[in-house]
Amino acid sequence: MSNVFALEWGLMSLLALLMLAVKVFAFISSLTYSNEAYDAANKLNKPAWTIILGIGVAAQLVLGGLGGIISLAFTIAALVYLADVRPALRSLTRRR
Repeated sequence: MSNVFALEWGLMSLLALLMLAVKVFAFISSLTYSNEAYDAANKLNKPAWTIILGIGVAAQLVLGGLGGIISLAFTIAALVYLADVRPALRSLTRRR
C-alpha cells in the first residue's frame, strides 16, 4: 500500500513542478514585450499581466501544495496568456 502513496506523491510533485514551470515561463515571457505591444494587440496591459503571473508564481512557491484551487486558477491564467496573448504579441513584434 505504501508504494501507491509514494507513486501518488511523486505524480503530484511532478504535476506541481510542471505547473510552476508553466507559470515561470509565462511570467518571464510577459516581461519581454513592451507595453506598446500589449496595447497594439488590444490585450490587457503589461503591468496587469506581469502582476497576475508574478503573483501566481509567488503563490505557488509560498503556498506549495496547500494552494490547490489558487494554484490552479493562476495556472489557467498562465495558459490563457500563453495561448492567447503571447501569440498576438509575437505576431506584432519581431525578434532579433
